[in-house]
Amino acid sequence: MSTCTFCKIISGQAPSKKLYQDELVTAFRDIHPVAPTHVLIVPNKHIASVNELTPQDEQVIGHLYTIARQIAEQEGIDQSGYRLIINTGYDGGQVIYHLHLHLIGGQRMRYPMG
Repeated sequence: MSTCTFCKIISGQAPSKKLYQDELVTAFRDIHPVAPTHVLIVPNKHIASVNELTPQDEQVIGHLYTIARQIAEQEGIDQSGYRLIINTGYDGGQVIYHLHLHLIGGQRMRYPMG
């Protein structure tokens, strides 16, 4: 999608601090981090939200989590812990309508959420 910020990052048309990219996903640092580590992991295919997932997307969704674990290890937060979040829709806090997984860590997470 030509107007999607994340599609532009994936294609290299918009600047980002990419940490990882392969044929399925791209990972980059959030420009408004809420913790010392805040990385977004997005499918390269434009999927607006969880509500648009199909059975054909199962591989890429599983891959998002595998890469999240890999980046957590790379960032040195795999042992201390981290949070993974996918926001869906307006009430769920989704701001950019390209499905994305937040990897957040490097500090104690607050509870309760919501």
